[in-house]
Amino acid sequence: MKKGTADTIEAATDIAQLAEDAKTLLAATAQVAEQRVVDARKRITAALEDGWDYVSEKTMAGCRATDDTIREHPYHSVGAALGLGALIGFLLARR
Repeated sequence: MKKGTADTIEAATDIAQLAEDAKTLLAATAQVAEQRVVDARKRITAALEDGWDYVSEKTMAGCRATDDTIREHPYHSVGAALGLGALIGFLLARR
């Protein structure tokens, strides 16, 4: 796996964990109205939006790169898909 792909997967995992923690925190502090808590909630929400934007941009860049590669090498892509499908079919049939 390429280093960029591993970094993207790691970033997505980190963002997902952050989002889950933030949702839990936001739910726990929903009734608290102190200014510090309100400010913290705003910062968390902004951080989640920034993280989502980052992951979305990286994902779309990967999709565009994949699309470009498939368009440049259509027969190689079909051959690779056929080979992968045959391998998966063989492995599933062995069960």
